[in-house]
Amino acid sequence: MATELQARPMAREPLSKDRVLRAAVALADGGSIESLSMRKLAHELGVVPMAIYKHMANKDELLDGMVDVVIGEIDPPLTGSDWKSAVRHRILSARRALLRHPWASGVIESRRTPTPVVVEYMDSMLGMFRSGGFSVDLTHHVMHTMGSRVFGFTQELFNDPPDGDPKTQATMVREMAATYPHITELLLAISHDRGSVVGPGCDDQFEFEFALDLLLDGIERLRQQGGVQA
Repeated sequence: MATELQARPMAREPLSKDRVLRAAVALADGGSIESLSMRKLAHELGVVPMAIYKHMANKDELLDGMVDVVIGEIDPPLTGSDWKSAVRHRILSARRALLRHPWASGVIESRRTPTPVVVEYMDSMLGMFRSGGFSVDLTHHVMHTMGSRVFGFTQELFNDPPDGDPKTQATMVREMAATYPHITELLLAISHDRGSVVGPGCDDQFEFEFALDLLLDGIERLRQQGGVQA
């Protein structure tokens, strides 16, 4: 009997939308979003490509679903906490999710129409400000100011100096310094932890939290003043 049980093949997990999305996220995490294709995804799942299309109409729908998976990893709103602590906690949770999935920030930016999961997340963020005593008008201004930070990332102005031949880099630096002395000074001074970078630029953990705290402090002053003064 034991031999017969051992000889039986293990039952394969049925193909489902959730399984397709989990496999797609894993592939993107291990490679790049640009290299992700329906054919490669089908191969990973051990099915023919047409089987994928029974659950995903096209790659756009697949990308939307992958964003939903990432958004689903963000902590729910805190209860029993002041608005600033609650917002900060949730945004940093979003950032941790994006650090686990480096491709996600670019895909979030590329989506023209948000999914219900993304809309629900945005609605809950608005609710955190409204529950914290913000007027509708101030909440509107705040959300514009926060921008993509509510998803845990932001587009930065400066990139780290590119890697390359030291002699070539030294020549480039001298040429830049003659024309752009302040940019050159800044680029040479910055140093970032590559493991805490989300998307392009120098948006690392310290810089992100530094900017976030400046914004939250300023937003709190506006709340105390009763909103934006015309």
